Amino acid sequence: MEETDLRLESSLWVGNKRYRAVLTGWHFNWTEVDKTNRDKTTISVPVAEVFGVEEGRVEILPQKSIEDTDKDFTVFYVKRSSSGNSCGLLWRLGRTQFSCLSRVLRDQWTKHLRTALKTHSPLRPNRLLVFINPFGGKKKGRKVYHSLVAPLFELAGISSHVVVTERANQARDHILKKDLTGFDGVVCVGGDGMFSEILHGLIGRTQQEAGLCENDPAVTLQPCPIHIGVIPAGSTDCVCYATVGVIDPVTSALHIIIGDSQPLDVCSVHHASALLRYSVSLLGYGFYGDVLAESEKYRWMGPLRYDYSGTMVYLSNRSYAGIVQYLPADPLLSSPRDKTRCLSGCSVCSQSTERLFSHSSDPGSLCSSQFRPFSSDTEGEWVRVEGRFRCVSLTCMSCSCPKSPLGLSPSAHLADGTGDLILVWDTHPLGFLKFLYRHTCTEDQFDLPFVEVHRVKAVRFSLSPDEEEGAREEFGASGVGLDEEERSYIETVSRSGSQQHLAECGTGREMANKQKAASPFTCGLCCSKAPAVSVWNCDGEILTATEVLCRVHGQLVRLYARGIEDGAAKGTV
Repeated sequence: MEETDLRLESSLWVGNKRYRAVLTGWHFNWTEVDKTNRDKTTISVPVAEVFGVEEGRVEILPQKSIEDTDKDFTVFYVKRSSSGNSCGLLWRLGRTQFSCLSRVLRDQWTKHLRTALKTHSPLRPNRLLVFINPFGGKKKGRKVYHSLVAPLFELAGISSHVVVTERANQARDHILKKDLTGFDGVVCVGGDGMFSEILHGLIGRTQQEAGLCENDPAVTLQPCPIHIGVIPAGSTDCVCYATVGVIDPVTSALHIIIGDSQPLDVCSVHHASALLRYSVSLLGYGFYGDVLAESEKYRWMGPLRYDYSGTMVYLSNRSYAGIVQYLPADPLLSSPRDKTRCLSGCSVCSQSTERLFSHSSDPGSLCSSQFRPFSSDTEGEWVRVEGRFRCVSLTCMSCSCPKSPLGLSPSAHLADGTGDLILVWDTHPLGFLKFLYRHTCTEDQFDLPFVEVHRVKAVRFSLSPDEEEGAREEFGASGVGLDEEERSYIETVSRSGSQQHLAECGTGREMANKQKAASPFTCGLCCSKAPAVSVWNCDGEILTATEVLCRVHGQLVRLYARGIEDGAAKGTV
């Protein structure tokens, strides 16, 4: 330690034990002073992970209380512990009460610590907009927030405006229409569905304020200036698990408090010059689309509906014809088969940040080179494959979860400006079962002759003329395109400057028509004729348009997270 780095040093007492405390620019350390003990205990906490300093002796449970003493102060900080079966580390509230020799020394310590926090944690939020989904998961969103999260926000001095949603897309509409001045971040208390609402709202509002049209697949989207915080309280919490490593409300709340910042790639999905949706985790056609469509019939079963529907879809033994075109990413930068993992401080994502923003002094504007693949002179770079597939998947993250610890693509990166395209060709049912099983263990699911994986920047999926005609005959023209009312809606929204996705009413009507016109989606063994086309599973939402253009936008949003911490390397405090 350089002498010039020293900020403050003195003796402090914790209980009856004396410690030598040292505050440098980056760390706060205290070491036990005991001549009879050769193994002296030293606790070192990064200043960035100290999230509260208060005068007096502060108790948190069962409720906050402060004993105002002249010579004492309390420091709150992050403590780590193993998370059992999860891949990340649990964060917990650490608290130490220090005693000084004088009030003057106490005031010096509190002043220096608070100054260090402001200097080294510029992204810490002061005011948050919080959306609670009271219906998601086990319907414990309110309880999770008020009992676990709100007390931590209060302790850290963060003010919150809380909105309890009463309908679908309320959070998205609120973000699009209300004044967000003064808010440092938006927090969702719920699952992946609530996160998707906030994602669409923030991206849509940012493009609207920038005067950009989201319906243009080649448009340079503006990165969102407001951070998103995720407090897991849903039936699926894939985004939280893939960016933090654990599904734990306290851990996520502490990441928000200290102002962690994790950039995240976003994939736009277009059809017929209209934006359908944005995706950050899974965009899947075939098996994953069929499972989602089938599960909608059994919502009363809760999360078990996915296991049941997955079994039924597997037994139906279906494959779908299609044409896949993809724009490969630079293989020298990274590969989906390189056995690396995107962890906290990922070098691949860090280098991508320099590459994405290298030609712009404004971090809110991506360099134009990112969008060169969509100009006419690069059409020859696209790779085309055609055939029958069990499933076609595109993911911008590993999609790891408790049931699949390594995820759909274990080496996918959160913020490198690419996605991983997984092609599973038509194969024997037992071969496909082996592919599915390998997601639950550590075996390489790509090491199979009928599986391909490619790191890409964009993907097009279409039907051959014969298959498209067959789909039209089975479902009607609306099954593979937009009707006139939907096109009119898109044009109207585009003119108003707020482009989100297809009107829910149109999509709902389209699904209803399909259910009337076609046999049950996966009646499997008793179905005389398999459907000609599947649907897309876009982060848990059904997209019925078959032909799509998907494009990865590098680091379009930022989360209050830091990526999955490696427990072996990080250790615990």
